[in-house]
Amino acid sequence: MAKPKHNYEYIPSKGLYRIRILDVTGKLVALAAKTPEKLEEKIAEFRRREKLSETGKKNMLVCDYLDLWLELHGAGLGHNTVEVNYKYIINHNIKPKMEGKRMLDVRPDDILEVMAALNDKSESIFNGTYKIINQVFKAALDNHDILDNPCPPKPEGGIEPGERSALTERQCQILIEAVKDLHVYPFCMIALYSGLRREEILALQWDCVDLGDTPHIEVKRALRFEHNRPVVSDKLKTKSAKRTIPIPDVLADCLRGEKEKSTSEYVIANSKGGPLSGSQFKSLWNAVIVRTTRKRTYKTWDHGKIRTGTIEPKLGEKARHQKHYYTIDFDVTPHLLRHTYITNLLMAGIDIKTVQYLAGHKRSRITLDIYAHLVYNRPEELIGKVRNAFGNTPDSEEEESDGNLEETQKVKV
Repeated sequence: MAKPKHNYEYIPSKGLYRIRILDVTGKLVALAAKTPEKLEEKIAEFRRREKLSETGKKNMLVCDYLDLWLELHGAGLGHNTVEVNYKYIINHNIKPKMEGKRMLDVRPDDILEVMAALNDKSESIFNGTYKIINQVFKAALDNHDILDNPCPPKPEGGIEPGERSALTERQCQILIEAVKDLHVYPFCMIALYSGLRREEILALQWDCVDLGDTPHIEVKRALRFEHNRPVVSDKLKTKSAKRTIPIPDVLADCLRGEKEKSTSEYVIANSKGGPLSGSQFKSLWNAVIVRTTRKRTYKTWDHGKIRTGTIEPKLGEKARHQKHYYTIDFDVTPHLLRHTYITNLLMAGIDIKTVQYLAGHKRSRITLDIYAHLVYNRPEELIGKVRNAFGNTPDSEEEESDGNLEETQKVKV
């Protein structure tokens, strides 16, 4: 056991060790504890608080400090990033575990407790929560609101995302056929054959679509929703998102048809010619959802009570009280269409750097992390490289195989 740093006064009647020390104002303050070790901890905590007092800082509640940090650091972030990501993580993942705690009182175990509660969440939520906690306490340390950063090294946790499967050629044909005469049709075509993100498609204007000898789309705007209202700006997700994408004839023909009947500067527009709002896009994509055969739940009133039921549509069946039929027997999302585009590029043998550019990824590592299984899990294409690596060409391998066959036949004879 370490020897105490100070000589303490022992009070037998109370069974306490005591010391008097000066605070920053020059007044004597008495501290007491049952053991010298506990008293050492009290002195250290007192000094920590005193040092912060010299800078005029207060020992704020963690929940209040989180709100202050978000107000100061969220100014440079996008509206969706703050409202959807940061606020959700702070209010649902961090605050409940930090309720009543003050910044100076937070210990590494408190942060580990927050993270342990997220082990059954996705890996992205787990990592995002730790990132925010670390940023908050780093900012507090830089501003002298705390003396030490209590964040421990990032623990492992969260559920890894499953491998996403792109749509097959058959599924793409079914989807396009199902929406051919609907307002969502050009959205699906652009996503499938150019790989644009949802926010890039909704912000796409005709001045960025060239349908000449070399058809292409220039990506230079993005749309975000602020309280359901659309806001279009030239602030893209990353600098790499600004790109020019050559488009195949099937998409060029689709866009030519759309442009002929368009009266708006936007490729995907609402009835007034403006960009879609959040609820309008939801309604647009709902045209796809209602045509799928996935299981649905519904609620009805029955003698003053709400009852929940389910319906499992069958392929080819007509929807009740509707004109459409259930023609899509697979789940599909806007992002899955982009995922299908990138998958098709890689399956066609296009190199990673080119795919990275067309996808608008910041680094090729992002492309590889998501799609490596497509590039490096095709034995029929890798076998030649492996043979060459070990001094065995495919031709010599075949000759050797033929020789073995002749030898076998001789033995049989």
